[in-house]
Amino acid sequence: MSKYGMVVENTSKNTEKKQINAEIRLIGHFKDFYMIKQLSLSCFFIILLMISCAASPVVVEDQRPLETGARETGSLVVSESSSSGISLVSHSELVEEQDLNNLPDMRIIPPVPEMIMGKGRIGANNLAAFLLQHNPGIEQIAAEYLSQLYTQEAAIEGVNHDVSFAQMCLETGFLHFGGLVTPDMNNFCGLGATGPGYHGEKFPSPRIGVRAHIQHLKAYATDEPLEQDLVDPRFYYVRFGSSPAIKGLAGTWAADLLYAEKIKNILERLYRFSFSRMDIETWEIVDK
Repeated sequence: MSKYGMVVENTSKNTEKKQINAEIRLIGHFKDFYMIKQLSLSCFFIILLMISCAASPVVVEDQRPLETGARETGSLVVSESSSSGISLVSHSELVEEQDLNNLPDMRIIPPVPEMIMGKGRIGANNLAAFLLQHNPGIEQIAAEYLSQLYTQEAAIEGVNHDVSFAQMCLETGFLHFGGLVTPDMNNFCGLGATGPGYHGEKFPSPRIGVRAHIQHLKAYATDEPLEQDLVDPRFYYVRFGSSPAIKGLAGTWAADLLYAEKIKNILERLYRFSFSRMDIETWEIVDK
């Protein structure tokens, strides 16, 4: 074989080696690409899974007491204060965050009290606001002070201040007065005002006047002793414990047989007014 033939043969072998090396490198490239592709797809699905978990609310069977910012709506306990966006839902009921604004108004006005003794539901500020709504001519500071007196004095004797306050509104016409009793008498329940010539009892201060009212009301409701010194001059005119319920005041405290219904009517208006001021975020009455 000539040297030219040898050159040709060597050249062919070199070319073939180069092609094989090129194929090996190409196969390696495709293998690396495939691995990178598989890795990229895996990362992509992991990211999708993380996004999906973050976007979906978590259902937790939560038996703990309600935390601040949570409210119970029927069978639902929804927390709006969590920074993680997690909703705590009892009984495995799911509530999406975007559906919170579409929840029905669950505010329910409770029934008004029937008994004289007990604890009132309405705070002093709401009592004052209710009074001012019916008599805008009163100074706000005076309305607030009188409301505080009723909550304080009633609590001492165990009388429901909602009831005594509603009776005051009836007896004084929401402090318009205009009857036998005048504002300077500090008589907020018509004590002793029985007719012409009997304008009623007069008290040295609003607190003593409220205290006398509470003591007289307690005398109707129970035979339990007073917690404070007696200031009601007509206390012993009452048959103790004769009227534990509001309905018993009709025909006894006043001759009007509809007297108890009138107090109940004012109580219902007071509750509607106060519970309409309920904060839907805390599900509690806003005493402001």
